[in-house]
Amino acid sequence: MPLAFRFSRILNPRLNPSTNLGLALASSFSSSSLPEQPELPGARGGGGGFPATIREGRAEIFADDSNSVFYNKAQVNNRDLSIAVLRSFISRRREEHDIQLRRGSHAELPPKHQGHIRGSSEDKALSEEISYRAPKVLEALAASGLRAIRYALEVDGIGEVIAVDNNEVAIEAVKKNIHHNGSVASSKVVPHLADARVYMLTHPKEFDVVDLDPYGSPAAFLDSAVQCVADGGILMCSATDMAVLAGGNAEVCFSKYGSYPLKGKHCHEMALRILLACIESHAIRHKRYIVPIISVHMDFYIRVFVQIFTSASTVKSSPLKLAHVYQCTGCSSFHLQNIGRINSKDKRNIALPNFSPLVPQECAECGHNFVMGGPIWSDPMHDKEWAASILSSIQAMSCAYSAYAKISAIMTSVSEELPKAPLFVSLHNLCATLKCTNPAIATFQSAIRNAGYQISGSHVDPLALKTDAPMSVIWDIMRCWVKIHAVKYRPGNHPGTRILSQEPKLQAKFSHVPGGLAVQKSPRFVPNPEKYWGPKTKAGRQPKRLPVDNL
Repeated sequence: MPLAFRFSRILNPRLNPSTNLGLALASSFSSSSLPEQPELPGARGGGGGFPATIREGRAEIFADDSNSVFYNKAQVNNRDLSIAVLRSFISRRREEHDIQLRRGSHAELPPKHQGHIRGSSEDKALSEEISYRAPKVLEALAASGLRAIRYALEVDGIGEVIAVDNNEVAIEAVKKNIHHNGSVASSKVVPHLADARVYMLTHPKEFDVVDLDPYGSPAAFLDSAVQCVADGGILMCSATDMAVLAGGNAEVCFSKYGSYPLKGKHCHEMALRILLACIESHAIRHKRYIVPIISVHMDFYIRVFVQIFTSASTVKSSPLKLAHVYQCTGCSSFHLQNIGRINSKDKRNIALPNFSPLVPQECAECGHNFVMGGPIWSDPMHDKEWAASILSSIQAMSCAYSAYAKISAIMTSVSEELPKAPLFVSLHNLCATLKCTNPAIATFQSAIRNAGYQISGSHVDPLALKTDAPMSVIWDIMRCWVKIHAVKYRPGNHPGTRILSQEPKLQAKFSHVPGGLAVQKSPRFVPNPEKYWGPKTKAGRQPKRLPVDNL
């Protein structure tokens, strides 16, 4: 009995809130000889009559074997990255507040406040105006409440966290999990039973951070979400319906997001840009606009982080940030054309409708027709300064993230991407079209840079090449490559035959250029930590189990 009681105090932090679980377990099992590594979230057995629990970061929730409340272990990447972005956001918010204090506490004070006496009512009112307010967070689809609890426990300086769900079973689970995680979680996390759309509509511009992580598409929540975020606040939004966004069901994508996706190697980046364009379209209806912080594709979903501001004049330039995509059905060459344009003779800089398509009816490279997709977000989808700040914060607190290897690799790749290069080409796809051998990535990127253009990788695909070079330059480089390397047989109507029948206008130089993609000291892509790392069954449904004979 004494041993069981002692072990239960280690497993249940409610019995001794000051006990450090990781330290207690380490001392109990004498594992100091093993190297310390971040622990992946997982279920812990509920021995001694205690229910099984799942620990992730500093939070611990009760396991639900019945699947009545949704939980997916693979989303630890999502939650860890969100915490990193939140930490960076709060740090920036504090810096901005300090700057405003330095600027306004003396120089901009009215004369009656410059020689103030401590304790006066005017000084008290002034201090309230300039006092720092901790960011208020809304988790619109709480499920088990794990995300909200982690925000409260792990993000210093965070304010109240509202966890909303319209499922009574989920809200009861949230309450139990909040109580299980002690006084800090109980004081900051507030569960609320409500429809997220109604709740957000009735709390306009109230929250500094709104987190949308639905099972499937977030389209139904976007209009209310963009109204709920305070000026300068962040909307964090996930979408897991990748079959729709990546071109598997184009008509469904248009009905949900107002955009046509195109199939291709760049489909996942196009999915990100479709989601950004959809959020922007909802925001501008309310005289608001978005500024992307980072936009990432991870595992089986996409996740975007955008700031939202209010400005009726800035909204008018929204057509300049959106573009249609023309993609060749033969060689997969793509061209972007913005929806709007600026008349250089008009000093007001008002966006006007753009001219007719910049592409002919047939592709100049292979003679095939174009298919049109979009509109998509064509402006940068990452903020380089934010990305560098988030990456440095992650590296400085590597022990605080269970998914450190994954999110640091993604942020390293994101921080290196070209900001003004929508979509990308795949070197393997180019060579498959021409039926030629693949040049080394370093060789191809050297040819691009020797031609006077920039090139980078992409976090979406290890074989992706983002460049500001037009498709004509890319195909000229490949024509020059084929002249010194043999190609396989192609039928006469093959797109590659038409491409190679033309002489290159640019003479490519394949001499090595130091730096670039060839120098990679840290990994950009890491394997999944375990098998079956992917989407899970929706809450309330029982997972399908194959008969033993079919395994």
